[in-house]
Amino acid sequence: MTDSDDAAASAAASGGDAPPGDASSVALPPPVAAIATGYAFTGPALELGAALWEGHCHPEAPVRIPLAVLNRHGLVAGATGTGKTKTLQLIAEQLSANGVPVFLADVKGDVSGISAPGQDGEKVRQRAAEVGQEWEAAGYPCEFYALGGIGTGIPVRATVTGFGPVLLSKVLQLNQTQEQSLGLIFHYADSKGLELYDLKDLKAVTAFLVSDVGKPELKGIGGLSSVTAGVILRAITAFEQQGANAFFGEPEFDVSELLRPAPDGRGLVSVLELPAVQDKPHLFSTFLMWLLAELFNGLPEVGDVDRPKLVFFFDEAHLLFGGASKAFLESITQTVRLIRSKGVGIFFVTQTPKDVPSDVLGQLGNRVQHALRAFTPDDEKALRATVRTFPRSPYDLEEVLTGLGTGEAVVTVLSEKGAPTPVAATRLRAPGSLMGPVPEEELDRAVRASPLYGRYAEAVDRESAFEKLAEVPPAAGVPEVPEAAEVPRGKGEKSLAEQVVGSGVFRSLARSVGSQLGREITRSLFGTRRRRR
Repeated sequence: MTDSDDAAASAAASGGDAPPGDASSVALPPPVAAIATGYAFTGPALELGAALWEGHCHPEAPVRIPLAVLNRHGLVAGATGTGKTKTLQLIAEQLSANGVPVFLADVKGDVSGISAPGQDGEKVRQRAAEVGQEWEAAGYPCEFYALGGIGTGIPVRATVTGFGPVLLSKVLQLNQTQEQSLGLIFHYADSKGLELYDLKDLKAVTAFLVSDVGKPELKGIGGLSSVTAGVILRAITAFEQQGANAFFGEPEFDVSELLRPAPDGRGLVSVLELPAVQDKPHLFSTFLMWLLAELFNGLPEVGDVDRPKLVFFFDEAHLLFGGASKAFLESITQTVRLIRSKGVGIFFVTQTPKDVPSDVLGQLGNRVQHALRAFTPDDEKALRATVRTFPRSPYDLEEVLTGLGTGEAVVTVLSEKGAPTPVAATRLRAPGSLMGPVPEEELDRAVRASPLYGRYAEAVDRESAFEKLAEVPPAAGVPEVPEAAEVPRGKGEKSLAEQVVGSGVFRSLARSVGSQLGREITRSLFGTRRRRR
């Protein structure tokens, strides 16, 4: 604990009188003294800022988050332009300095500056003086990623098999019946060794299962209707037309890359650059959930630790929850609940707490709430709902939340004992790194210099379900499988099979599939493939 922390704690304990000889000796208002006591932690903590009371900033009452409770998850919320991104940057750079890896989703393209030292200036010096911060410019070790290589970054891809039916159904916006049918398709492909590396593999298996040859394969477990198959295939085709083929395939990204330390021992900051796919919000939000699901599957149980193994910032969180099925929301809730014991902390970033389901919100122990607007009746309703989610406090939170300036927030976190700290209106510190994007050419150089670039840059197209179901000469002694019959279709439309692989594609099915029996894949909570690490 720093000298200023000792002073704050002593001042609070004595009813607000600072220790004799302290140059900043002042009588703290009782609410500020309570804040000073509530945030005077003994273990390592991240510095957020200083308490605000009646318009005055009190550096004698620093507001902090214990490092040990960051796996209890958190919420950073607030209206557009209130400083949420800078708050993420402030927390992320301190985590890195403490040796904790960080994952940041950069939706707007302005987080890359965390890799470069910040720029000194009058505003920075003024903010630092107000909150008692010794500001110092510093950049932090970063890796930059991009979904499927669209944009500047190391390509992050997932195989369709690895992504799984539950998450894919969310991306394709399928209903519950269609989601169940997609799960059946995955189950068949898994059990028969038909690898679903990319979307053309999935289309091939779907078309096969509604052909005359393939229909008997699922007869004992309900079958797949050609109508549902048609919906799924059309959804996949529309998805491909949006450029989604780039996101699925090999080499599949190994999420353990996110847990690496930097060579100097600081935590590596993994920045997923998303500006190039801002028009595909459901895709990137669901991909973030895939990354979390992979971490959940691969990490061992560690219980409570003195510092998290990774802190994961989930930006634009409302996109994940909007339109989600009940089963999907239950899976998210369970993942958030259980991943804590694996040493992973999750911060959801969104505009208002109501964007997050109550079952998930109840598990977010650390809260940084930036300003909210109350321009409409709906805004006022959201404001009142937000106020009710905070512990009781001496603040008039409705008034405070609508009056906060940029870079100010209402904070409550968990103490080292797991109890909520006092609610504190807080003027936040200034990040030490660059508050804005680095130039594109610098970003490109950093990506190409990464040791991961050679591993993931080039896509690979191995033999998989599409090739195994494609037309090849039949093996000796194996009878030819008859031509697949056409699936009922509208006037002028091709059959499902023709749309995928053309006519005559199933001749060697018995040979190509039969040799793969007994290779069924075990799937996890989200239907993603379980990994062995």
